[in-house]
Amino acid sequence: MKTFYCDLEITLNVIGGKWRPLILYYLIKGPKRTGELKRLIPTISQKMLVQSLRELESANLIIRKMYNQVPPKVEYSISEMGMSLEPTLRALCDWGQNYAEKNLSKDEYRRLNVE
Repeated sequence: MKTFYCDLEITLNVIGGKWRPLILYYLIKGPKRTGELKRLIPTISQKMLVQSLRELESANLIIRKMYNQVPPKVEYSISEMGMSLEPTLRALCDWGQNYAEKNLSKDEYRRLNVE
């Protein structure tokens, strides 16, 4: 088992990285299939998306539901533990917006694809 030296290190180990917070952010809004997540996060590779989904599932932050049909259908949704991250993710979004407004030019800010 890995040794952690502070609580923040545990948090970053579970949800850190470039892609996991984004995946959680979109799944909080509702269940998604892999293709939907890929469209929402176009710069993620398919391999990294699948790897990140597996990591989030093994951390009990998301739920993978497989439907018994042809062609196979798999849907991902946020778990109760994952949903507990919503206030944190919203605070990070607010911080990002505040940072962008104060540190990016109006043209740079306008070019962002911010919801």
